[in-house]
Amino acid sequence: MKLRSAGLLLLLLSGLRADDQEKEVRAMVGSDVQLSCIYTKEKSFDLNEVYVYWQITDTSSKPKTVTYYLPGNSSVGHHNNRYKDRAQMSLDSIKQGNFSLRLYNITPQDEQKYYCLVFRKLTEQILNVEVTLHVAANYSMPVVIAPTAAPQDEELTFTCTSTDGYPRPNVYWINKTDNSLMDETLQNSTVSLNARGLYDVVSVLRIRRTPHVNVGCCIENVLLHQNLTVSSQKGSEPTPGTTRGSNTETPGAEAGRSRTVVATIALLLTVVLAAAAGWWCRSRCPRRGYAGAQAARPELGLTDHV
Repeated sequence: MKLRSAGLLLLLLSGLRADDQEKEVRAMVGSDVQLSCIYTKEKSFDLNEVYVYWQITDTSSKPKTVTYYLPGNSSVGHHNNRYKDRAQMSLDSIKQGNFSLRLYNITPQDEQKYYCLVFRKLTEQILNVEVTLHVAANYSMPVVIAPTAAPQDEELTFTCTSTDGYPRPNVYWINKTDNSLMDETLQNSTVSLNARGLYDVVSVLRIRRTPHVNVGCCIENVLLHQNLTVSSQKGSEPTPGTTRGSNTETPGAEAGRSRTVVATIALLLTVVLAAAAGWWCRSRCPRRGYAGAQAARPELGLTDHV
């Protein structure tokens, strides 16, 4: 009997478990990935005899079709619209015993277990493979906003933000003076899913005002073994501003640059006025006779001794 529908096959396979092989794969959001399912004992398969079925399980543990191949079909079928045009098997590869699934444009929702089930004539199971797909995305470099508390305030508040990462991050505040972890009771972190299905994090640290405050915010992506750390501004007292990676911009720094520019302009004006006064004096004052080079020799000798 030829099976033309994936529905009956779904019922037949719902009680099976992938206990032959288990694999784990990692993919970045937006990339493509191949879930391997290969039969190595044979190198040739008849498409009229082989049944290939890739499935996942939903939240109620019921199997759902990702894609499949059934005898008599000229192409691979899809039942799940979420995977339409994103899940692909190659008929030429199936003929050679390669039943791998190619997933395109990976999203966070693709993170789950996939099951590859292969039968010959529905009576002989030749492959039963479980592939766990882990999805990851890099978090943005943390941005630390330094305190804006008035000098009389006894509490300092630091805010750290990072966006568009996956999976859910770990957030740490570090005392940079000795690289120790800050007490978790001093911090409050909020992690939320954005419209892309990625995580955004905002962490607030409140500490008592002390001299030489220097703290760091660390965003850890466990799956990528990645730690992104940004330090607050250094100094005897924190200056209000924003720290992005190694770049710092503060109102105090901007005012300092303004003062430097004004001082430079004043110096240039002084030089120009002095030069003009000298020229006017040379043109108006009576000229003295040339005294010769000997008058300068004592000064030159003194300079040489120094």
